[in-house]
Amino acid sequence: MGVEVSVEGLTKSFGSQNIWRDVTLTLPSGEVSALLGPSGTGKSVFLKTLIGLLHPEQGSVVIDGTDITQCSAKELYEIRKLFGVLFQDGALFGSMSLFDNVAFPLREHTKKKENEVRDIVMEKIDLVGLTGAEDKLPGEISGGMRKRAGLARALVLDPQIILCDEPDSGLDPVRTAYISQLLIDINAQIDATILIVTHNINIARTIPDNIGMLFRKELVMFGPREQLLTSEQPVVKQFLSGDRFGPIGMSEEKDEGVQKAEEAMQAAGIGGGGTKDDFSEIIPQVQPNPGMPERKAVARHRQRVHEMLHTMPPNAQEAIRRSMEEEDRMRSEADAHAADQDTENVPVGAAHAAGEWTPAHAAGSDYAGSDAPTQSWATPPVGQNANDNTVTQPIETGQFRQPNDGRSS
Repeated sequence: MGVEVSVEGLTKSFGSQNIWRDVTLTLPSGEVSALLGPSGTGKSVFLKTLIGLLHPEQGSVVIDGTDITQCSAKELYEIRKLFGVLFQDGALFGSMSLFDNVAFPLREHTKKKENEVRDIVMEKIDLVGLTGAEDKLPGEISGGMRKRAGLARALVLDPQIILCDEPDSGLDPVRTAYISQLLIDINAQIDATILIVTHNINIARTIPDNIGMLFRKELVMFGPREQLLTSEQPVVKQFLSGDRFGPIGMSEEKDEGVQKAEEAMQAAGIGGGGTKDDFSEIIPQVQPNPGMPERKAVARHRQRVHEMLHTMPPNAQEAIRRSMEEEDRMRSEADAHAADQDTENVPVGAAHAAGEWTPAHAAGSDYAGSDAPTQSWATPPVGQNANDNTVTQPIETGQFRQPNDGRSS
């Protein structure tokens, strides 16, 4: 099970530049949390402080009963073994192959034999869709592939706490969906505590159990996702909608004159360019793939939401109830699908029953990856009229595969 991370009164500065002050929050054990905020608000600095790479001026970070701001170097070394970290740029060793990058934590922190290391590394590489690229150097692959390799390395020790700094940056929308699903599946499997730093509003609305937001050197709020997604705070609403009209400016502190000019434009009916999505509706969370265990975090999260539900506005209460009903429906459908798989003796279901991780695309999806062979194409014989109903002849092309030159992200 994951480990609770308790942060109390945390303050961090670089010289005279204060990054954030008096940040207090608790990452509940075994739950997925997300941290939002405009660029430059210190979200990555916060992650680095959680693992002791940066030392705060004030406050405490208690992990598994140990305050890492006060502990010895030896104690900190042991605490770090609980973490898996996906850094914003992947942070791979440029002179090592992807295989050796992913294997590095195993070789550094365990005494496993090389054949065991290889089995574990190849499992994680397959998990993030990089099979066949394990011998390449980081400079020979795309930024998105480096990001996925960084995630494989973060998972290689089966950590109890996973920190992801913008896991979607450099990835196309499809791979972002796969990585998001993978994080949910991992949480279902090992009940890890996960913190995601992101600007991706779709991830924020569909993946985490809890959401926090940093703005103007302070934590605006942190709590169950339903609390932030139904918030009436102007800065929260502006960030979720991506509108330029609001407290957030090009620089973090919006000039008063600019704000008045924008208010005048709004009054004149000029839009701020934000999405028109109805954020009063809470989109149901992404569920684990069929055959995966049910997330233990769901019951713990719901209990907290029910306890605070009466304190929320009526429209928020109604949106939360609708969302929970929809999640229950989706969960029931997933359970029914998993039962069908067991009945049909589907190998993927058997792997799940054995407690093995499988790639996100292996269950509940017909997608076989960008290199999947085309099964057959049908084309009319030469000279045939397009309106002719003559049966066409298939051209079998299954033996051909798109070459993988490492440039896909």
